[in-house]
Amino acid sequence: MDKKVEAKFNTEGLIKTTDKSLGSLNPQQKVQLNRKGNELFNAGKFSEAEKIFKATGYSDGLSRIGDRYLSNNEFLKALKLFLLAHNKRKSEPLIEKIAKTIEFLIKEDNLK
Repeated sequence: MDKKVEAKFNTEGLIKTTDKSLGSLNPQQKVQLNRKGNELFNAGKFSEAEKIFKATGYSDGLSRIGDRYLSNNEFLKALKLFLLAHNKRKSEPLIEKIAKTIEFLIKEDNLK
């Protein structure tokens, strides 16, 4: 991995909360980081891979991490990553499920 990219990863953590990749990364750096993220994912280091995928905006990686959250019943974390990945196929059913849960809770509360 490029030493500048690696140094940035180690010091800043590449934390991202928007759906746009870090503008300071050129395409070659993104490729290198995505490869590193895939290696980390395959090694079971999911939180580290997630940081990289968020930083680069790698939608496939974000969706795969979202799938892991979904399999652990962490629906809001999964939804956040599906939305960052612009993955409507996975986010829309989850939004519906969450909305139905909220609707159920409101109705149940009104019955008390």
